[in-house]
Amino acid sequence: MADRTLRERSPTCREVVEVITDYLEDRMGVDERERFERHIATCDGCEIYLDQMRQSIRATGALDDEAIPESQRNNLINAFRDLFA
Repeated sequence: MADRTLRERSPTCREVVEVITDYLEDRMGVDERERFERHIATCDGCEIYLDQMRQSIRATGALDDEAIPESQRNNLINAFRDLFA
């Protein structure tokens, strides 16, 4: 994993959001996964965000790239990038 690893201390919400894809794709080491899951267990906001990401993955898994016009797809991508910029 790149430089997005969770540190020894408890991660912040922002740090959790930055590595959520690594968590969902099972690309975390054991220690990092444990810290991530401890944070999720005690943070309602991050738990909700994780659930929303899982729902989004399930929903978009049924779509193909042609189902969304390119201009709208680009708008969605930019909107997600701006969320945590």
